[in-house]
Amino acid sequence: MRASECSDRSAPGNLPLELNAFVGRTAELAQLAEALGQARLVTVTGVGGVGKSRLAARAAAHTRPRDGSWRVELASVRDPNLVAYALVEALALTDQTSRPPRALLLDHLGERQLLLVVDGFEHLVDACAALLGELLRHAPGLRVLAVGRRPLEVEGELRFPLAPLPEREATELFTDRAAARVPGFALDDGNRADVLELCRRLDGIPLAVELAAGRLSALSPGQLLSRLDDRFRLLTGGGRDALPRHQTLRTAIGWSHELCTPEERLLWSRLSVFAGPFDLEAVEYVCSGAGLHADNVLDVLGELLAQSVLAREETAAGLRYRMLDTVRAYGADWLVAAGDASRLRRRHRDWYMGLATWCELDWFSPRQGEVAARVETELPNLRCALEYSLTEPGETHLGQYLAGSLWFYWVGCGRLAEGRHWLERGVELDSDRDQSRLKALWVLGYVAILQGDMVPALTALQECREGAERTDNPTAIAYAEHRTGCLALVGDDMARAETLLRSALDRYHAIGELNSNVLMAQVELAMALAFRGDLPGAVRLCEDVRRVCEDHGERWALAYALYVLAYEAQTAGDPGRARELLEQSLDIGHAFHDLLGTVLAIELLALVTEAEGDPAEAALLQGAAARLWPSVGLPLFGSAYYNVPHERCEAGARRRLGDERYEECVRAGSRLGREAAVARALRRPGPRPLGAVPSPRGLPPDTRKPAVSPTSKGGETTG
Repeated sequence: MRASECSDRSAPGNLPLELNAFVGRTAELAQLAEALGQARLVTVTGVGGVGKSRLAARAAAHTRPRDGSWRVELASVRDPNLVAYALVEALALTDQTSRPPRALLLDHLGERQLLLVVDGFEHLVDACAALLGELLRHAPGLRVLAVGRRPLEVEGELRFPLAPLPEREATELFTDRAAARVPGFALDDGNRADVLELCRRLDGIPLAVELAAGRLSALSPGQLLSRLDDRFRLLTGGGRDALPRHQTLRTAIGWSHELCTPEERLLWSRLSVFAGPFDLEAVEYVCSGAGLHADNVLDVLGELLAQSVLAREETAAGLRYRMLDTVRAYGADWLVAAGDASRLRRRHRDWYMGLATWCELDWFSPRQGEVAARVETELPNLRCALEYSLTEPGETHLGQYLAGSLWFYWVGCGRLAEGRHWLERGVELDSDRDQSRLKALWVLGYVAILQGDMVPALTALQECREGAERTDNPTAIAYAEHRTGCLALVGDDMARAETLLRSALDRYHAIGELNSNVLMAQVELAMALAFRGDLPGAVRLCEDVRRVCEDHGERWALAYALYVLAYEAQTAGDPGRARELLEQSLDIGHAFHDLLGTVLAIELLALVTEAEGDPAEAALLQGAAARLWPSVGLPLFGSAYYNVPHERCEAGARRRLGDERYEECVRAGSRLGREAAVARALRRPGPRPLGAVPSPRGLPPDTRKPAVSPTSKGGETTG
């Protein structure tokens, strides 16, 4: 949406004319117009510079009440007793009597139909709320569009929170304002990436975007981007006719800061240690103390929400709060100035270390889906905790432990590459805690195996085994042996795989270990037996895994057990049963975003589909799987055994379709995204959200917070 005029001078009122293009906000304007039709008091709230005043002025210009739209700017009014006088002046009322301004307003507005736009009331909220509440009660034709960083809390108020611009509109705004400064400026291949990243880093805040565009007379978009770490010094120079609070980004944000109480300013600065969304429990732990009692955190947090310093959002893991990066950067400056940044970063790391440990334990429970959603939501903060631990002197062992504790997320929720990044960083560093390093090593070996990167996997596992034997750590020995057996499995050494996996299972039993890793050892042993022709032995192992999963509510390892059972059913000539098992496996794996489990199930479903007499669909599924493999690692691990179903499917489909038609179907499948590929394989439309994992039958939903697993150990935490 673009226009250059907003008000009609033939209608009564005092709305200012727009001097430049109004960009975007089409949906918000329609929603605000609807809100003004529903309520007599609508308050547009949002962080400083987000465009509240501009949006309200444009909406008011389109409202056209009989007696006009009138705007009163209160930013320069400091005395609450002068609010009524400011309204009188804005409405151009004259009165020579001794009547108080409140009475004059009531008399003037009593029979009129008009819209009053009240802007910049944050520092006068009590006085404004009292006056506007009285006017609305006594003037039935009055509507009020209030604009501020917090609501008025008046009865009947409809709140309209305004978010920053989406990427496309922020880019359009930048381009428009840049062209006004640099004639001929346009978005092109040479600057598009920098402009998009610039708008993203500025959170889509219109004021920040406009100030950045104003710098183009001296800097290129790339130079602007490289200097953005010092955004408050860089983004200055608003027009001379702009409101003082809008002339620089610092003063726009600082206006909100000035209106905060000391406790609110303190919490604002401490909240700057969070990245992405965060919950109340994290805030209470990380930010309380030293001037802010834990019992007061909720109330102070509520005030920051009311003042638009924070926003609330619903996530798959529940209610969270979020702070824009620009607002966070302002708070971070205050935290550094207070000399408290190091302490808060450490408390932040400690909280998320505890959360990761908690989630690892709870992974082996009916709450696996909740754990997956929780870690996905908390990932930005977990990354900060990892970065802190791996860069702060003396904290390396905690970074190693944290990276290792998140094994279930790296391998179970489609994050192999990121997991390997953190694990490799961790094991490259020296630490004085062997236990943490050993855990990081076996997890690194596991991740590398799944990616088909065998040499680094073997190196990590050998180092883990040697270190575990040297320090007499039976748990780490068991995990190193288990993953070495897994390496032999995908390396096609089935005899060695069987020996190592049986030994690892014996070690797990001896130390009382039972969790998803132990179940996966059974599944991997079953796969080795199946490849060696012992299908009954493989079925016995996987049926045992199935029973344990049902007892404990485990779903992720169950998906792999179902895969092995489906392999046996297909080999035994029962494609119908194989399909039923594979659809269950794929459903679970996709819900967890487990890319490996997903692509393995699709590969085997392709063979089942070919056996059912649909070679074209089978070839399409092979194409879809081929597109997914690069996101995991080496296709089918480079294993001849794992590749047999693929080769059988391809040979059968080529024979029945011919080479040209087969390749055509494969190409069609390779154009499918993951969601579409899974929907096609399952023969039903519709994506499944993360965390929407089917609950095991017979188990009631558990809404408690994660707790220690009901097993003797609950989960591997010491390896």
